[in-house]
Amino acid sequence: MIVELRIYHCAPTRLPALLDRFENTTLDFFAKYGIRQIGFWTTLVGPDNQTLTYMLEWESMAEREQKWNAFQADPEWIAKRNASEAEKRIVLRIENQLLAPTTFSALR
Repeated sequence: MIVELRIYHCAPTRLPALLDRFENTTLDFFAKYGIRQIGFWTTLVGPDNQTLTYMLEWESMAEREQKWNAFQADPEWIAKRNASEAEKRIVLRIENQLLAPTTFSALR
C-alpha cells in the first residue's frame, strides 16, 4: 500500500470554492477512476488555514500512475476545473508526497 498526501494551498478566501469543487465535482471523478480516499482535512491550527489536506490510497505506483493520469486527462474534468476557476484562481500551489507505511504502522 502507498499513501499519497496532498496539500492544496488556496488563494485568500478561496478555500470554500475548493471544498465545493471537491464535494460536488472532484469526488465523482475519483469514483469514476477508482481513486480511493482515506480522508480530507482543513487546518484549524497551523501556519495556513487556507489549505485542504487529503490522503489517497494506492496499491502500487503503477496503479497510481494509471488512474491519476487518466483522471487528470479527462476532458470533462478539465472543463469543470477550468470553469470553477474562470472567475478567480483557487489553488496557488500543491504539495504532494507518496508515503510507504512502516512495518509497525496501523495503516498497511
